[in-house]
Amino acid sequence: MSNFSTLGMGPGGDRQDPPRAARAEPGRWPKLEAALAAVNRDLTATLPGQDALVLINVPSWEPEPRTAVAGDQGCVADDQVYVGMPDGRWHGNAVNACDLREGDPREPQDAMTVLTVVADAAQATVMELRRQVWPTCWEHKIGLHPRPPGTTADWYGEETDPAGPPVWWCRGGGECHDVSLVGELAATLPGKQRRALRRSERGGHG
Repeated sequence: MSNFSTLGMGPGGDRQDPPRAARAEPGRWPKLEAALAAVNRDLTATLPGQDALVLINVPSWEPEPRTAVAGDQGCVADDQVYVGMPDGRWHGNAVNACDLREGDPREPQDAMTVLTVVADAAQATVMELRRQVWPTCWEHKIGLHPRPPGTTADWYGEETDPAGPPVWWCRGGGECHDVSLVGELAATLPGKQRRALRRSERGGHG
C-alpha cells in the first residue's frame, strides 16, 4: 500500500522527503484512463456510494530518469502509475511499464492487455482498502477475476493468447463461467439492483 512517511537519503547523506504521489494529469495516460473508465462502470454498478477510482502518479526516487545504454539490463527510473482511491491510497502493482528501455512505450499498447491490468489493479485496491471481496458472482457468491474469455480451471497467467476482451470470470458451481465483459457488470445485476442502478442514473427519480 502507499506510504507517504518514508524518508530517503540525498546524495550528500542528507534526509529527503519522499516524492509526492498525486492524481495523474488528465490526458497523460489515455489508454489507462479509458480502461479505468470501463472498470469504474462496474464499480458504480456493484458498490453504490463508492467514488470512482483514479490513476495515482508516483514520481521516481531518482533525481533524473536513467537513460538505457547498450547492454544495460536494468530499468529506467520513471514515474509509476497505480489505480487508487480518490484520497490517494492504493494497493497492488503499477499499471504502466516500469522496466523501460530506450524506445519502450510508457503504456501497454494492446487494449485488452491494458484493460486486464487495470481491472486487476482496481480489484486489488478495492479489496485491500475496503476489506471486502469485489466483484462477486451473484449466482455463486464468490469473487470474480479478470480473465480471457472462456478461461478453464487449469488456466495460468503466463498464457498470452487473448481470445477476446477480458471478462469477469467465476470458478464457482463446479463449472467455470464468464460473468460479463469487464465494464459491463451492470447487465448481470439481479432485477432489484438493476432497477436501483437505473434510478440512481436518472438522479433518483422514477
